[in-house]
Amino acid sequence: MLINGKWSENFQPVQDEDEQGRFLRQASRFRNWITADGSAGPTGTDGFAAEAGRYHLYVALICPWASRTLMTRKLKKLDNLISVTVVEPFLYDQCWRFGDFPGSQPDPLYGCQWVHELYTRADSNYTGQVTVPVLWDKKQDTIVNNESADIIRMFNSAFVGLAEESPDLYPEHLRAEIDRISDRLYRNFNNGVYQAGFATTQFAYEEAVTKVFDSLAFLERRLTNRQFLVGEQLTEVDIRAFVTLIRFDVAYYGLFKTNLAHVWDYPQVYAYMKRLYATPGIAETVNFEHIRQGYYSIKALNPTGILPKGPPVDEIIKQKKERTPVWAIAK
Repeated sequence: MLINGKWSENFQPVQDEDEQGRFLRQASRFRNWITADGSAGPTGTDGFAAEAGRYHLYVALICPWASRTLMTRKLKKLDNLISVTVVEPFLYDQCWRFGDFPGSQPDPLYGCQWVHELYTRADSNYTGQVTVPVLWDKKQDTIVNNESADIIRMFNSAFVGLAEESPDLYPEHLRAEIDRISDRLYRNFNNGVYQAGFATTQFAYEEAVTKVFDSLAFLERRLTNRQFLVGEQLTEVDIRAFVTLIRFDVAYYGLFKTNLAHVWDYPQVYAYMKRLYATPGIAETVNFEHIRQGYYSIKALNPTGILPKGPPVDEIIKQKKERTPVWAIAK
């Protein structure tokens, strides 16, 4: 992590924990918003107006939080307005690195080697964890925001009028329900898998893994006779659910010990995940090799660095088995 702008401690996945061994996630520190006219958003200061070509998004394809911003960018047709760089999937001692691993790119703006160099460029005295996504303002030479929940909201609304017409992922008449389901999923599922994987006591692990599978049961019930989680259209809550579901069997089931069942054991959930994957643009944001390589590079959970031989994606696809695992839907 960074302490007063200096890299001072090798990457550790457990950012903090409570007295019972529960994993605690660090709050994001950069919370400005891009708005249509540059006025201040719900948090932060003003001065970040929506403009074509002004902003750059840094993501890791292993990361569900970063991937949901990438998905929103695709669904909102912002490709020509907001540029993107994908970092390498591995969690090195200095965390996220730019490079030439297939599907990754060097930093196009400043030639940085590490993402933490962007943090100290924005704040020379920054102290804290270094996370993705990072939404960068090329005009002010700073980080706009590193909280994915904020970024998906601003992508949904700030660039209306500059981008092609696209679906509203946070429609006003559905917001209360979207917020309710999103909050439940975040606490028990999206963050729940991490609380299981990074628990430091048996109690904390069992508490977390129970919440994870209660969430899958909730989703299975919720999706009976429904195409989407809220209303009759794809909304941001579907994006929030998808990024965890698509990683479940590839990484969480084994490495995070969330191994009571697979996603395909929940027929409604599995069919829902496949429908979302087939939505134009979404498959482009999923890279199973990045996910597999990235999670298994976490030394605290896999100190030997051994990479599982599976999943054999191409083989399973060709066989077209009836119960195809989640990771076998890649093309």
